Amino acid sequence: MNNVYDQAHKLAKAIKTSEEYKTYVEKRKDVYANERNKKMVEDFKKKALEIQMDQMSGKEIKQEDVEKLRKLEEVLMLNPTINEFLNAELRFSQLVQDVSKIIGDAIDLDKD
Repeated sequence: MNNVYDQAHKLAKAIKTSEEYKTYVEKRKDVYANERNKKMVEDFKKKALEIQMDQMSGKEIKQEDVEKLRKLEEVLMLNPTINEFLNAELRFSQLVQDVSKIIGDAIDLDKD
């Protein structure tokens, strides 16, 4: 029987060598190399996280805040470097979510 930890290390290596991860790291370096781009991305993520946290805590979300965030995202997407980074981040995030779902489905303790 294979050691679970060995398999986890193999999975981690597979993720780190995936095209999604490599592209994400490359595009992140590109964005963070420019202080203005870095600040814009960090501000956007901070605002998005604030709205998400408010939603999760049951606070009412102002439509105005959601609209501001959407417009900010539209502006960011006009910047090719930021656009490529956000798209690469989305693809990598999807990969991680898919792997988590596969593991979760395999160990679902509610199934009998």
